[in-house]
Amino acid sequence: MLIKEVLEEQATKAKEAALKMAGLTTEVKNAALFAMADALEKHQDEILKVNAEEVEYFKANSTRQHMLDRLILNPQRITDMANGLRQTALLPDPIGHEDFNVTRPNGLKIRRVRVPFGVVGIIYEARPNVTVDAAALCLKSGNACILRGGSEAIRTNTKLTEILNDAAVASGIPEHAIEFIKITDRDAIVAMCRLRRLIDVIIPRGGAGLIARVVEHSIVPVIETGTGVCHVYVDKAANLEMAAKVALSAKISRPSVCNSMETLVIHKYIAENFLPIIAKSMIEHGVELRGDDECLKICPDMKAATADDWKTEYNDLICNVKIVDSLEEAIEHINKYNTQHSDSILTEDAAAAEKFQTLVDSACVYVNASTRFTDGFEFGFGAEIGISTQKLHARGPMGLEALTTMKYLIDGNGQTR
Repeated sequence: MLIKEVLEEQATKAKEAALKMAGLTTEVKNAALFAMADALEKHQDEILKVNAEEVEYFKANSTRQHMLDRLILNPQRITDMANGLRQTALLPDPIGHEDFNVTRPNGLKIRRVRVPFGVVGIIYEARPNVTVDAAALCLKSGNACILRGGSEAIRTNTKLTEILNDAAVASGIPEHAIEFIKITDRDAIVAMCRLRRLIDVIIPRGGAGLIARVVEHSIVPVIETGTGVCHVYVDKAANLEMAAKVALSAKISRPSVCNSMETLVIHKYIAENFLPIIAKSMIEHGVELRGDDECLKICPDMKAATADDWKTEYNDLICNVKIVDSLEEAIEHINKYNTQHSDSILTEDAAAAEKFQTLVDSACVYVNASTRFTDGFEFGFGAEIGISTQKLHARGPMGLEALTTMKYLIDGNGQTR
């Protein structure tokens, strides 16, 4: 069969499942999520064996070694995925939630309730945890899903989907509510983006190239999730001990993910004292620093930053450093180069913090905290389908409500117009 035909068949089955999903009770959905969590832990050894083989192949054959962290599974990560399923089960069910109820002068009663999208397509790279998170959130919000992961984790994701599907169906979820595309050919992405009548929304998760490809080719509505050129600004009124700790963690705790810091911005008033301290600490942790001219005057061994560096998401142990004359210049620089994902100010000046949060144009704007907290689990959403950097419908970490739309229910007694 051609790629287009294979995807149409899978999407058709998912569409049929979605019609049944919309009528499931919260109890059935929650029971399935708990069963899926138990199944992951029960089959942990099988998952880890498949994943270890894929990791070894990736090490030997890929030039993108900085992506390795996203691919690797271990017992703790499987536990985290299982706990994400359980936490999602414990969250309030958004389906049927009523947020508008009026009676018009003519007697019509109008209500607005949350309903599922129907079929949600997720296109992503490498990360096996996305398979679990996406399935969990789509299921709890009453949606069927079609998952298309990257080739690097095709065997791991296939195994995860099989385990999740078996547990879900045994708990009352319709067959084909979780569909996984095993075709690794990139043409599958374009074909998936053309299934307008079968897929209701597509959410890409990955690098700038993947997202651009989906946006360019899709006739299905797209929710853009973000590349993360994230900034941390150390203000002149910052607690420098805290700033050093937060800035270092924002870069090194997990540099391959989208909420890690790519550019450190420092006020000139504290630069001569702070920059040598943070530079020494980062270099000791293997970070390559790229600075502007002012940075090079203080730390001449630092590599000079290019114009392209400021807008690059490295997903690696590389960090840009920029010295600014004022809070206003920091905000201007961040708004010019960020991807509207996550940015942070470190300061003890409440007025500066308020101005930063008001004027920085990002989905998540922090005061005295790391950008690494931009995550559905950390926000209490149970898991996340992605971090939206657009401004329509959903923005920031996308949990259950972001996977719903609205329906108006109108009750009358013979009214005509």
